[in-house]
Amino acid sequence: MTTASKSILIQGAEVLAMTRPDGERPVRADVLLQDGKIAAIGTGLAVPASCEVIAGHGKLLMPGLVNAHTHSSETFFKGRYEQMPLETWLLYAYTYISGAPIPDRLLYLRTLLLAMQSLKNGVTTLCDDFFDPMAHSTERLGIVFQAYRDAGIRVNVSSAVLDTPVLDSTPFGHEIFPEHLRNQLTFGAPTTVADYTAYCQEAFRQFHGQADGRLRFAITPSAPQRCTTGMLQACHALAVEHGVPLHTHLLETKVQAVAGQMFYGKTLLAHMHDIGVLDRHTTLAHAIWITDDDIARMGEAGCSVVHNPLSNLKLGSGLAPIRKLLDAGVAIGLGTDGLSSNDSARVFDLVRFATLMHNTGGTPPAQWLSAIETLRMATIDGARTAMLDGVTGSLEVGKAADLVMLDLDNDNFRPRNDIVRQLAYCENGSSIELVVVAGHVVCRNGQLATVRENDVWGELNQLLPAYLEEHGRWEIANRVFEPCFSEVIRRCKATDIGLQR
Repeated sequence: MTTASKSILIQGAEVLAMTRPDGERPVRADVLLQDGKIAAIGTGLAVPASCEVIAGHGKLLMPGLVNAHTHSSETFFKGRYEQMPLETWLLYAYTYISGAPIPDRLLYLRTLLLAMQSLKNGVTTLCDDFFDPMAHSTERLGIVFQAYRDAGIRVNVSSAVLDTPVLDSTPFGHEIFPEHLRNQLTFGAPTTVADYTAYCQEAFRQFHGQADGRLRFAITPSAPQRCTTGMLQACHALAVEHGVPLHTHLLETKVQAVAGQMFYGKTLLAHMHDIGVLDRHTTLAHAIWITDDDIARMGEAGCSVVHNPLSNLKLGSGLAPIRKLLDAGVAIGLGTDGLSSNDSARVFDLVRFATLMHNTGGTPPAQWLSAIETLRMATIDGARTAMLDGVTGSLEVGKAADLVMLDLDNDNFRPRNDIVRQLAYCENGSSIELVVVAGHVVCRNGQLATVRENDVWGELNQLLPAYLEEHGRWEIANRVFEPCFSEVIRRCKATDIGLQR
């Protein structure tokens, strides 16, 4: 989608700008969108020539939502797994033993489907940690970018890298796995630092900044225990050079916490700090099994965290210390994670769960998260984790015209007591009437303007059954590893690291 955006004037809406200190309560105003940006906010704005006028009375206008951590690679596996911790679930969702990569056409449709379901739920920006098993092909990456370009969403796309063998990053792995299984987890020479650096530089050249800056490339070393020091430092150098996030998974499970102590004699966060890859560019997904010292380092470094509340619950990973992180000055975004560890692209679900799930364990009520704090995570602070807070995440003159309009005349807001709180506790996306990205209306009354949804599903209904059947065969092949990974989890749970989550 590259056509020029027309002017749009939304009149008399309740505007929740998500700017501090005055923009965190709705005020009635007009909002003018021109040339893909917010041109004016005020009352009684004049109607420019050739402008679409939208009546905003009884509507709420807010920034588009930011899904700060997801994986398009899981989009076809919605509802496929349950009762699995991360290390077991990975066997089936990402299959260590597998066949050929997903065909190009299904790769495009898989990415497009995530964008479609995101836009319909008010997500205007997402961060896709795309994983294409060991391929690192700019041709394949280009397919992903084309899908997002066609859908009209704003996106950071990264292509995950890991260069440490599976069992070398798994506590007790070489001890627990018998030789015949260890051999099956040997995949040849890993990606080199030089090759990954060259791939990323080419990706920046080809894709970064496409569609008037709406499409961006970012850097994703999979996790510190899965990458060598040299790879982490090279990734950080790339992120700094191009002004993009270094987005990585950190301490999602106790197994990973034990890995830090076993392989580095310190936490994985301390390891990142000590090798010089912890700063403003660093965005850490999950960050559950972190210590108080880790949190202090994170605050000092100015890094950010993406909280994945529903994925953490589904995989039984633990409860992230979000209040402590906020108190340390760490910016927090919200992420769905992939659609097979969360099973939905709805960020409003994340807002509600994040607001409620920390009210446990004897925490004093004054330390519980408030509605406005989690709405920040879903908007301006989520944009900050993507290093896009100067572009999107709030309604301000000069920023990108990325916004959502919701109807207030429905059960989510009746009776109306407090719009902000009802957004957090009552809204589920069903009130959304209009979604705008870069000044383009991409969804109106649940109908996508950029994609023929019925055509996409018609094609998927033809192609997807055979693909899922094949994936099922690889799931069966990977089942042989499950008892060993279950033993890894058991031993790690029995290991005292002085921390519980």
